[in-house]
Amino acid sequence: MVVFNKPLRRSQVLPFSAKLAPCLIGMEACASAHYWARELKNFGHDARLMPARDVRAYLKRGKNDAVDAAACCEAVQQTTVRTVPVKTPEQQAQLMQHRVRDLLKCQRTQVARSHSATTSTSPVPSWSMAFSSSGRFFMLPPLTFSR
Repeated sequence: MVVFNKPLRRSQVLPFSAKLAPCLIGMEACASAHYWARELKNFGHDARLMPARDVRAYLKRGKNDAVDAAACCEAVQQTTVRTVPVKTPEQQAQLMQHRVRDLLKCQRTQVARSHSATTSTSPVPSWSMAFSSSGRFFMLPPLTFSR
């Protein structure tokens, strides 16, 4: 059953949900959705995050905010739609570190390839040789996992 169907500004969401009786709220999973789910759970709501590809099956027409909201509303009521666990701020920070590290690895590869292309040398056979022979390159520290 749909309780509310009206657009809210970001600044209006928390005051509105604080006044609302605890209910089921469905959202597409993204980085900011985890924050909103944590905040809504503080008010006693059952906030569920669903992968966007699962919600897409419930889209009726073109993609806009109202249609996305209707699809989320329909999808969250289905028992077959998978949900994503809400991540803590620490988990999100660790994921951000992994993404930054992946970006740095891609940039490191681009620099090495452009360096070998501009100096007319063959590609470097191993990263350890490339990083030990040139002071401009850097090594990424190994990932550490804390529990």
